[in-house]
Amino acid sequence: MQHPAMPEEPWLSERDSLLILHVPMQFRRRGGRKIILPPPNGNGREPRTAPVYKPLAVAVARAHRWEELLEQGRFRSINELADAVGVDRGYVGRLLNLTLLAPDLVEMILDGREPSGLSLRQLNKIMPLQWDEQRRVAASFSDGE
Repeated sequence: MQHPAMPEEPWLSERDSLLILHVPMQFRRRGGRKIILPPPNGNGREPRTAPVYKPLAVAVARAHRWEELLEQGRFRSINELADAVGVDRGYVGRLLNLTLLAPDLVEMILDGREPSGLSLRQLNKIMPLQWDEQRRVAASFSDGE
């Protein structure tokens, strides 16, 4: 069954006194997860931006949220936080290490511009505490090392 061409812009319709907002999008599977692709640009082929699939960005955001909860005293310890969110204490600790990243590296990750191949495992395994050294390590991923 062929589907009509996907419109490029959102549109409104009305049905049974309800206003319905239609947002054109496509779904794809990547890494076992569904992602949303934005509508195509004028030529109908390429998305306007890259798909939103940034597990490292989610981890950084989660780490900062958890740090905030600990600093506010909402949880007395990493163990208590881990129990509350239903994850292993070690995972919470590894994510909290992301709060020690240099601000420009955090910005790169949140913008989806982190070096190819950089993962949470690699950040926790090899990332030094000094920001200048962190930048050097991150740059080595960009160079393909």
